[in-house]
Amino acid sequence: MIDFKLRPALLALVTLFAGESLAQDPAPSAESLQGAFPARASYSPYANRNFPTQVFWGDTHLHTGMSMDAGAFGARLTPDDAYRFAKGEEVVSSTGQRVKLSRPLDFLVVADHSDNMGFFPRLQAGEPSMLADPTGRRWYDMIQKGGQDGVAAAVEIVQALTGNKFPESLAALPGSEAYRSAWELTMKAAEEANEPGSFTAFIGYEWTSTEKGINLHRVVVYRDDASKASVMEPYTTLPPLGSPDPRELWKWMQQYEDRTGGDLLAIAHNGNMSNGQMFPVSRTYFDGRVDKSYAATRARWEPLYEVTQIKGDGETHPFLSPNDEFADYETWDQGNLDLSQLKSDDMLTGEYARTALQIGLELEKKLGVNPYKFGLIGATDSHTGLATAEEENFFGKHSGAEPSAERVYHPMARIDTPDGVMEYTGWGMVSSGYQGVWATENTREALFDAMMRKETYATTGPRMLVRFFGGWDFTAADAKSRLPANAGYMKGVPMGGDLTAAPAGKAPSFLVAALRDPYSGNLDRIQIVKGWLDKRGRRQEEVYDVAWAGDRKPDASGKLPPVGNTVDAATATWTNSIGSPELIGVWTDPDFDPDVLAVYYARVLEIPTPRWTAYEAVRFGIELPDEVPVTTQERAYTSPIWYTP
Repeated sequence: MIDFKLRPALLALVTLFAGESLAQDPAPSAESLQGAFPARASYSPYANRNFPTQVFWGDTHLHTGMSMDAGAFGARLTPDDAYRFAKGEEVVSSTGQRVKLSRPLDFLVVADHSDNMGFFPRLQAGEPSMLADPTGRRWYDMIQKGGQDGVAAAVEIVQALTGNKFPESLAALPGSEAYRSAWELTMKAAEEANEPGSFTAFIGYEWTSTEKGINLHRVVVYRDDASKASVMEPYTTLPPLGSPDPRELWKWMQQYEDRTGGDLLAIAHNGNMSNGQMFPVSRTYFDGRVDKSYAATRARWEPLYEVTQIKGDGETHPFLSPNDEFADYETWDQGNLDLSQLKSDDMLTGEYARTALQIGLELEKKLGVNPYKFGLIGATDSHTGLATAEEENFFGKHSGAEPSAERVYHPMARIDTPDGVMEYTGWGMVSSGYQGVWATENTREALFDAMMRKETYATTGPRMLVRFFGGWDFTAADAKSRLPANAGYMKGVPMGGDLTAAPAGKAPSFLVAALRDPYSGNLDRIQIVKGWLDKRGRRQEEVYDVAWAGDRKPDASGKLPPVGNTVDAATATWTNSIGSPELIGVWTDPDFDPDVLAVYYARVLEIPTPRWTAYEAVRFGIELPDEVPVTTQERAYTSPIWYTP
C-alpha cells in the first residue's frame, strides 16, 4: 500500500534548503565518497550539521566560438563572455541581441570541443594559411555570408571531421602552437572567472566521438586548476593522436591522474543519437567486450549522465515505457547525430537512462560490477556561449537559431544524407536543462566531490529544489518535520547512495520533498520510478505516484487524473491556481523483494506552462503550424538510490 503524505510545509522546506556552508577537505577517493556524511545527533537541530544544506545551480556543457561548429554557426562569444553571462551580467549575443539570465548560475563548465579547438577563430579571422587551402577559402566565404550559408558550412565542417575527411592543412592538432594557444586561453578564462565561495568556473572540454554519426560524446570535467590541467593537452578523437573509442579516453584520464595527481570525471550525453550504442550489453560499438573490466572502468570515470538537454530528453521513450503517460517528453528519435542512419525500435534499449539503469542491474548480476551506476544531471549543450534554459529566455542551440521571427520555421540544421536531405526542425529545439548539486560550498572541490557521490539532479530548466532519501525506517512523521534533511541523513542515504542490507521483514522507504521554482509553475506530483529484475532476470519498471497536489484520487487502474491546464497560448501566460508550491511525502515500496536488485529515482512534474514556442509566437506576432507544441510540463529527475541484496 502506498504511504504518502501531502501537507503545507513551505517553512520546513525553506529551512531545509537554506543553510550555512561548511569547509570541504581535499577530495576523498571515489570509493570513500559513499557515506560521506555520517549521522550526527545534537539537541540543536542546526548544530553539528555535517551534510550539504545548499543546492548550487549550473551548466556543465556549454560551447563558445572556440568550438569549430559553434563558430561556423555564427558564435562569436568567447569563454570570458560565457562566464560573465553565467555570473549574471548582461551581454550582447552573437546576433546583436541583449540578453541576461533571470538569476545568476553558481557554476559553469565551458566545454568546447577538443578536436580542432581554436580552429574557427583562425578561420574567421582569415588567417592566410587557412585561406590558402581551397576548402578553407570556401568555408570562409560561406561563413562571411552568414545565415543558412554559415549553417551549411558548419554542417560540412562537422561531417568532414566525423568522416575523417578534414583537411590536415586546416586542422588544429594537439602539439601544435595553435592548439596549445587555444587550450591556454580556455584555462585562463576559467581561472580568471573562478571565485571560490561565490562562483565556480570548472576547466573542461568535450571529447566528441561521432564515428559514422554515432554519438558517444563525453564532457570531461577537472577538479583541478591550470597548474595541473596544463600538463596534458585535451584528448581528441582522431587517430593517431586520439581515438573515438571511450575506452581510450578512460586510459587518457588515468594517465592524467597518474601524472598530475589530479582528478577528472566524464559525463556522457545524447544517447538518443547513438543508435543503441551508448549503453552496450555485450559488445561496444568498437567491438570491445562488456566484461568486468569494462564495467569497473566505466563506473570509475563516468559517475553522471546528462539526461536532458537541447537535443532531446533522455530519461525514457514511450516504446520502452508504454505504461508511463509522461514518457513521450521532448522526444528526439530520428536517427544518429548526422542522420546518416535512421532510427529503428531495436536501437532504443541502448539509448535511454531509465533502461540503462535496469541494464546496469543485469550486468551487475552477471559481472559483479554495474557499469551504469550513474547519477542524473541536465545541461544545455548550447553552442551560443549563453547558458539559457528557461522557456521565456531561450537563445537556441546555436547562433543561427537565436531568437527571430523565422527560427520556428527554419530547420535547426539541414543535412545531406544517403537517403536525401534530412533536417532537425527549428521548433523542435528543447529549452533544457540545468544541474542541481547538493554541496557543502561553492568551490571546485566541493562541487566535484558532490558529483562523484552523485548527490545531483537534473531539471529541464526550472530551479525547483528536490531532496530524495532512501532507508528502512522512514515514517509518515518524517514528512511533517521542519527539517526533513535531518531525518534523511540520520536515517538513510541521499540521492546517489546505496541502501544497506535489508533488515528482516522490512521494505525500503523513501523520503522525498520538492519546492517549486518561484519563477516557474506549481508542482503537479512527485513520482518514484523503480527498476528491478524479476525472478527470471528480466528487466521490469514501475512508476508510482507518491505525493500530489489537490484532492485527486487514483482511478481503478491506479492512474492519477491530470492536474489540469491553465495555459493561455495566445498570450503565453498561465496561472498557479492549480498545483502546489511544495510537496513532501514518504513512500514504502509495496512490491519489495529482498532477493532482487533494484534501483529507484524520483521524478518531479510541474503543472503545464508555456513552451518557448508560445513566447516566440507572441513576441514576434507569428502563426505557428499545428504540429508545433506550445505547452510543456517541466520536470526534475533525481539521481537514483540502489538496492543490492
